[in-house]
Amino acid sequence: MDQGQKNNSNQRHRCGVVSIVGRPNVGKSTLLNCILKEKVTIVSAVPQTTRHQIRGIYNDERGQIVFIDTPGLRVGRDKLDKFMNKSSVGTLDDADCIIYLVDTSRRVGTEEGYACGQLAGVKAPVILGFNKIDLKGKYLADYIALWEKAKGKTVQEMKGMTLLALSGKNGTNVTKLIDIIFDCLPEGPALYPPEVICDMPQKLALADIIREKLFELMKEEVPHALSVVVECLEPRRNKVTHIKALILVERETQKEIVIGRGGHVLKTAGTLARKELEGLLETKVFLELYVKVQQQWRNDDTLLYDLGYAP
Repeated sequence: MDQGQKNNSNQRHRCGVVSIVGRPNVGKSTLLNCILKEKVTIVSAVPQTTRHQIRGIYNDERGQIVFIDTPGLRVGRDKLDKFMNKSSVGTLDDADCIIYLVDTSRRVGTEEGYACGQLAGVKAPVILGFNKIDLKGKYLADYIALWEKAKGKTVQEMKGMTLLALSGKNGTNVTKLIDIIFDCLPEGPALYPPEVICDMPQKLALADIIREKLFELMKEEVPHALSVVVECLEPRRNKVTHIKALILVERETQKEIVIGRGGHVLKTAGTLARKELEGLLETKVFLELYVKVQQQWRNDDTLLYDLGYAP
């Protein structure tokens, strides 16, 4: 046995939880998909598209990393925003390592100050990831200054702090990121079987695919007033899976936008979603979509609970 084989055989298995946090639309989901080399979470140019904690599981010979892709931290405006902030902040105490991701091509703003404030007191090692570095990172120094102000010391004086330029889109320094994370993790057995890549409930995953296609088509026209819930998921004859999904909006005008002139938007979103759903489920899909107006659904405790958002 050569020296390399000895080192591999003596290597201790590490396992831990890593929370990916930051304000909306900094590239958290893109980074996670890049790490796992598979799409496990919705990616969109529309901010705040991730609404649930999504666990992505990475395995190699060193051990297992359980990544948590969290909703973007933002100043809460309604009960849905408050749920998502609570969901994100709630991952910090139990994480073995935290990736605080910032978009260095965007100015530091109120939301970034809020996100930084939520992270200032964490005890776990923090990787300050300067994401979208391929866009030149014009405001990188501003983000360092913000973090130093929140912590009350320079980055050189901070223990358990790593600064790393990243590009989830191009994969820049992703391998180095994994190396840094493993150095932070405790020894222990795997939390998930090696074949598991994501633990998101199937109906939520399917609903997110449909929601992503709608966002792609509508851009900012119906920003956060839209939600999708899969009401029916059942096999039919000839190996066809029937999926019935409800699209919730808050106003009649939004319903008109989602449907589109002559039903164009809804039909196009359905076609795009069906192709991806068939790839995921490995079966033919009959997709049925319908739109319903539910005023103020983002402030309705009962409805939020039914949609999978804890009170």
